Amino acid sequence: MSTLSKPTHSKQAPSIWTERRLLDLLQPAIDSLTIFASLWLVRWCVVGVFDQQTAILGLATICGYLFSSQITGLRHANTLHSADREITTIAWSWSLTVVILCVLAFLTRYAEPFARRNLLLWLLLAPSMMAFGRMLFRIVMASRYKRNFGVRRVAIAGMNVLGKQTALNLQNNPTLGMQLVGAFDDRNPLRTIKESDQTPSDTNDRSPTGLAQSQAPDQYHLVGTLEEMVSRCKAGQIDTVLVTLPMRAEERIRYVLDQLSDTTASVYIVPDFYVFELQHSQWTNLGGIPAVSVFENPFFGMDGASKRICDLLLGSFALILAALPMTLIAIAIKLTSKGPIIFRQKRYGLDGKEIDVWKFRSMSTCDNGPVIKQATKHDARITPLGNILRKTSLDELPQLFNVVQGTMSLVGPRPHATAHNEAYRSLIQGYMLRHKVKPGITGLAQVNGCRGETDTLDKMEARVHWDHQYIRNWTLLMDIRILVKTLRVAWKQETAY
Repeated sequence: MSTLSKPTHSKQAPSIWTERRLLDLLQPAIDSLTIFASLWLVRWCVVGVFDQQTAILGLATICGYLFSSQITGLRHANTLHSADREITTIAWSWSLTVVILCVLAFLTRYAEPFARRNLLLWLLLAPSMMAFGRMLFRIVMASRYKRNFGVRRVAIAGMNVLGKQTALNLQNNPTLGMQLVGAFDDRNPLRTIKESDQTPSDTNDRSPTGLAQSQAPDQYHLVGTLEEMVSRCKAGQIDTVLVTLPMRAEERIRYVLDQLSDTTASVYIVPDFYVFELQHSQWTNLGGIPAVSVFENPFFGMDGASKRICDLLLGSFALILAALPMTLIAIAIKLTSKGPIIFRQKRYGLDGKEIDVWKFRSMSTCDNGPVIKQATKHDARITPLGNILRKTSLDELPQLFNVVQGTMSLVGPRPHATAHNEAYRSLIQGYMLRHKVKPGITGLAQVNGCRGETDTLDKMEARVHWDHQYIRNWTLLMDIRILVKTLRVAWKQETAY
């Protein structure tokens, strides 16, 4: 019997998904224990006892923190590539938790038995201990992998750009504990490199990141053929195989899977979906058939509920603050020009359904038909008061009613007139995908300078680009950052007219 048929290890390494799931459970558990430990420490030092009231406060805080970490993205441990980013996200999560606790304390007066000085000490101690715990966890995991304890030897089947990107992701996520052996492919190495670097139109080598050859990890190089990879798997020299071959290479993929079925290696297919314009991808199950979304609304479940709650709370609060200014603006419009105070225009909302968007009238005309002329610099239709309202974005204030009503969001792609949508949807690929979410009063495009007249196709393409970026990478924290940035830039953008 050939020695290659006998594995050299008796115990197979756990799967990537199993260990990733354990880490995703372990890290929140450590944070929860840290919250309890910090509260117990403060309470014991001051009172000398950990009573029932303190225990209830600790449990409420843990629930609030887990909810906050869901919003800020801290729960996605595999997205935190650096210690600095992790500490920053912990700070955001804890700050949101403190806000939740303050609201609950105001409504229930449960915090009255606790001295404010002690609560303040705990509110400062808890995040410090959590950050320390996370850093200690990183050190332990790094030491564990440095001694090759629990490390899986990983091979990539497919020497192409997708394989390079996969290797780079493994390098940037050391908590996976994966040691890259190298890449295996039957194709000529020179042909592979030439195709991946010079022919991005090839479906085998396209990548959304444009990863260059120099960016690939040092250990990512061609070390053998697919047959040699199978032999090394049978010999127990490889624990996990990541198949990055293109979807059109069905025969090669079948060969790899058939051969690896006679080994104990874990096998994962990394789908080459980057040849498509993925808007918001997630896996789903259709009666036992796995499917991945290509174009989809990102606001499901808790994400959708948290965004709607944020819109309702902040939108209502903003309406209260803006009540007096809106009243004064309405009076000024009525006194300075003829026509209605509020201008309603048909625009596309969620899923392309038409909605009425409300604005303070800033022009002498109210275009709302199949042909709408966009406002230009020194446009004669803009009233003197309207010029001020448009430059300061105060004409958008009535859209707070749209937000509370639910037809718009505080943050999202800015809605364009229906006539403009119909004109641009045939000129810009993926234009209508911006309507997979509710339109917003402000958006990522606006805080990145995309305001004012779109007199060239490039300007509208830039807006659509930022809108797509927003849908792909949305978090509630991103919404908050956009709102804060909007307050800074809304008053000084010269392109708004």
